[in-house]
Amino acid sequence: MSSDKKNKAFNKDGRGSGKGPAEARQHDSAPAKPGFAARAAATKILAAVIDRKTPLDGMLDAEGGNPAYKALSDSDRALVRAILNSALRHLPRIEAAISSLLDAPLPEGARALHHVLVVGAAQMLYLDVPDHSAVDLAVEQANRDPRNRRFAKLVNAILRRIGREKQVILEQVASVPAMPAWFLSRLESAYGAQAALKISDTQLEPAAIDLTVKSDAEGWAKRLNGVVLPTGGVRLAAFEGAIPSLEGFDEGEWWVQDAAASIPAKLFGSLAGKRIVDLCAAPGGKTAQLILAGGKVTALDQSANRLKRLSANLARLGLEAETVVADMSKYQPDALFDAALLDAPCSSTGTTRRHPDVLWTKGPEDIAKLAALQERLLRHALTLVKPGGLVVFSNCSLDPEEGEDLVTRLLADTDSVERVPITPGDWPGLEAAISPLGAFRTTPDMLPLTGGFASGLDGFFAAMLRRTR
Repeated sequence: MSSDKKNKAFNKDGRGSGKGPAEARQHDSAPAKPGFAARAAATKILAAVIDRKTPLDGMLDAEGGNPAYKALSDSDRALVRAILNSALRHLPRIEAAISSLLDAPLPEGARALHHVLVVGAAQMLYLDVPDHSAVDLAVEQANRDPRNRRFAKLVNAILRRIGREKQVILEQVASVPAMPAWFLSRLESAYGAQAALKISDTQLEPAAIDLTVKSDAEGWAKRLNGVVLPTGGVRLAAFEGAIPSLEGFDEGEWWVQDAAASIPAKLFGSLAGKRIVDLCAAPGGKTAQLILAGGKVTALDQSANRLKRLSANLARLGLEAETVVADMSKYQPDALFDAALLDAPCSSTGTTRRHPDVLWTKGPEDIAKLAALQERLLRHALTLVKPGGLVVFSNCSLDPEEGEDLVTRLLADTDSVERVPITPGDWPGLEAAISPLGAFRTTPDMLPLTGGFASGLDGFFAAMLRRTR
């Protein structure tokens, strides 16, 4: 953008030219325009994510979520989710677009104004929302907020510019990485600059819907208009509707589980006649896999409510497991197990396609803390199996500090544990996900598909270890 154009947009605003006190009071008492409540809720929640590092899922919970969100109709809730997902997926590009239209940065402390502009721009650049609606409601938000009232004309000018110059702006910001700089730098260190940008670009699209089926993957793919994946699961084509409405849901023939998340439990192979503990088990997708593999499964989680959800999920599937509420770091079974699965709490940086808030609520310090926690849990998990017993350690982080580095360090200082290498030949179609050391490392840019099916899968790490004595 030329300096003249930027100055015109900025100066036309007259930054200090807000409404007078009487006019402001009259505006505040007027009924809000249709759609205002949804945009106001989206702006409030976006601020909580970015400024206060509050996870998005909790705020969008139908029962315990943000009050402004809970007060909305179902259709407005859907709009809020769409706005937030688009804003968080494209945040660096949206911020670059807004900055390109300002002659100077927004004043310090103008975070509320920043979020109003981001919510408006997200609708105009990345959603099928009429420009005039996004602009009018953003201006309405500014006018109703005493902090932003004097910037209402600026909001109007900037967003109208975005509407008029949408295609040019999208082309200008297309090269801006979609991930925050701190995490992109870590990806570059781990995977190289080119791979890091490919991973970054994958988060611009929502995750596919994958199913793990009890049996007959080919048959269910045909019935549900899906495709069979190298993991043995089924990926659905894009569809509108609710998952429970699909054939086979009520009968418990399948459950939703990302293709990458289904891998760790499969590493054990047959578990017939074996006792296995699923540590950090809820919500139960991996527990169900272990049961279907023939194992006698103990599902452990420190949250009683999460275990209730697990039990409900297993009941729908017609499966049973022993459940134990316990802190796994202190758990001591009456008898050692033949195997253990530890899908550990992590930064979740491999799931940004479905959880785009992750990279805005986490930081390097969180990764370090979580890696330390995972190491403690893994060392304890190894004490829960018999000599000769297997432990699969996994998580949905892309950061080697939570995966490869952790396992390498443990093996270097523990002489009673050895690695059980995973063989690429056992995973046709996913050979590229097997590291030279024999661990699984999926990244979201893997698993390219055609024929109208979404590509990619979650970023996951999984390694198999054996207790030797």
